[in-house]
Amino acid sequence: MGDFKHLVIAKFKEGVVVEEVLKGMEDLVSKIGVVKSFEWGQDIESPEILTQGFTHAFLMTFHKKEDYTAFQSHSDHVQFSSTFSAAIEKFVVLDFPAVLVKPPN
Repeated sequence: MGDFKHLVIAKFKEGVVVEEVLKGMEDLVSKIGVVKSFEWGQDIESPEILTQGFTHAFLMTFHKKEDYTAFQSHSDHVQFSSTFSAAIEKFVVLDFPAVLVKPPN
């Protein structure tokens, strides 16, 4: 079985300083050792009809589902979740075991 992924696609509320939220996320994942990797990006090309207002994607990778479970209950994550939720107008979350088709070069 491959890595376990936690994908969040978000639309921030009007007036939120997104950079502050991003900094908080980067600080969070650097503190919690079970996070194998963290990536984020902002949509720059998709037509509005396809994005449905979502602007940012966040992807965390864990070695296994148990690491993700430990992350979810970690006190720093629980605390940051309320900050993140307050900044988000709407979001989609997918948690899944990854199926690697083509490994990175």
